[in-house]
Amino acid sequence: MTETTTARQGILTITIKEKSALYAAYMPFVINGGLFIPTNRDHEMGQEVFILLNLMEEVERLPIAGKVIWITPPRSGSYRASGIGVQFIDQDAIMVRNKIETYLAGGLTSDRSTYTM
Repeated sequence: MTETTTARQGILTITIKEKSALYAAYMPFVINGGLFIPTNRDHEMGQEVFILLNLMEEVERLPIAGKVIWITPPRSGSYRASGIGVQFIDQDAIMVRNKIETYLAGGLTSDRSTYTM
């Protein structure tokens, strides 16, 4: 997974090409769904962000508005990657969540570790 922050703070461009990376980043336990985005950049709880998601074989980027609901700071002392968890908050959230869950069909109940749980 790659993350790029554009010049305007709060806009994240994310590319996820592998199913394993999508599984590790997806947060199905969050209302409307969400993604964990590995980053060392500073963010605050509740901060609104806008994600442009390049997902697997999708031709177009998926635009998603979200808010930061999880922070794992750099050097937190845990074995987890530093980054932020973003909850999807706009009207496109259901469509994006459904696309992600279609890619992960059958694997959502796996006990493999993820970035968050």
